[in-house]
Amino acid sequence: MATVTATDANFDEVVLKSDKPVLVDFWAAWCGPCRQIAPSLDAISEEQAEKITVVKLNIDENPATAAKYGIMSIPTMSVYQDGEVVKTIVGAKPKAAIEKDLADFIG
Repeated sequence: MATVTATDANFDEVVLKSDKPVLVDFWAAWCGPCRQIAPSLDAISEEQAEKITVVKLNIDENPATAAKYGIMSIPTMSVYQDGEVVKTIVGAKPKAAIEKDLADFIG
């Protein structure tokens, strides 16, 4: 599985210091739409592994990072490049729509 799990403790190392774009899925176990998009994100992480890293961060277990980036609703997917948020996708979408949103990074 290409998807990586991030925590408050390793977020800087896993996400901010990455040498390629990182899609962070801010999610929680109780979030139905988060569970809906999980298979799509897993597929993207495997199909696009050389171009983008897909990281999941459980906001209930890691509230500091979610608060730092102002995550108010989930699922929120943020693309980080060179330590900065360069794109934010909010809400559940089909895989094709997520890939379209990521075209600048995986195209």
